[in-house]
Amino acid sequence: MKEQNTNERKLNIQWFPGHMTKALRMMEENVKIVDAIGYVLDARSPLACFNPSFEKIVGNKPCVFVLNKCDLADNKKVDAWMNYFKSRNQKCIKLTATASAEASKITSALWEITADIREKFKAKGIFKPVRCLIIGVPNCGKSTLINCLSGRKAVITGDKPGVTKGKQWVRLQSGLELLDTPGTLWPKFENDKIASRLCFIGSIKDDVVDLYEVSNWLITELASQYPTQLCERFKIKIEGKSTSEIFDEIAKKRGFLLRGGDIDWERTAKAILDDFRKGKIGKITFDTPEEL
Repeated sequence: MKEQNTNERKLNIQWFPGHMTKALRMMEENVKIVDAIGYVLDARSPLACFNPSFEKIVGNKPCVFVLNKCDLADNKKVDAWMNYFKSRNQKCIKLTATASAEASKITSALWEITADIREKFKAKGIFKPVRCLIIGVPNCGKSTLINCLSGRKAVITGDKPGVTKGKQWVRLQSGLELLDTPGTLWPKFENDKIASRLCFIGSIKDDVVDLYEVSNWLITELASQYPTQLCERFKIKIEGKSTSEIFDEIAKKRGFLLRGGDIDWERTAKAILDDFRKGKIGKITFDTPEEL
């Protein structure tokens, strides 16, 4: 049995490949020519998706916050985030980017927040397409959202971070022009809880982290916030058990054992993370606006 105490152990996760530095520079340059910003957040962990590096980029530009992947998220907590943005007079919509009918909500939202800009050009007799910069951390669903809006596979997508490497302009029939950008993190994580949640939702590549450590952090969070769903999914009891004991129990239930009866750490860790990411444990959201 591996010893595990997520309250004491540090993850020490740092992942900031060179293309992210280039992406931030590209965003800083292109934000000057756009009218609005679509800020995509994974509804399973909106707080973790706030990139400090984006603050300068967003500035005073009209912005729509998009709580994406709501089909995998806790409805009550998503509504709490919606109320938070509303209380700050910030436009926010919730959707599942893979559902084209829902994704069209962002079109209406972007038209709404750029109404003043469009009226100014109209008064001058000038037609100008509304240009919008789409930003977010890796794997939050930006490219999928744009493809749903365009009705075609306009940009490359994938269920792992780092698929989009450069900027891609996509013109929609509505008159919007969307600039898809690479998912971007920030150079250094000061908060292990934020870093771990980014790992849970797949914003940090699995091959640059210790999946055993990450899966144990996930178990700790689930045992605290969603104990019933955790127990029901893996057919286990967790009362009075440590994180490592719960991990071992899951491995035994799944039959993830090596010769001699030792736990297959890697296989178990991958299975736990995979079940969460596919929504098999339930509709989960880790953070609330109260944590801000």
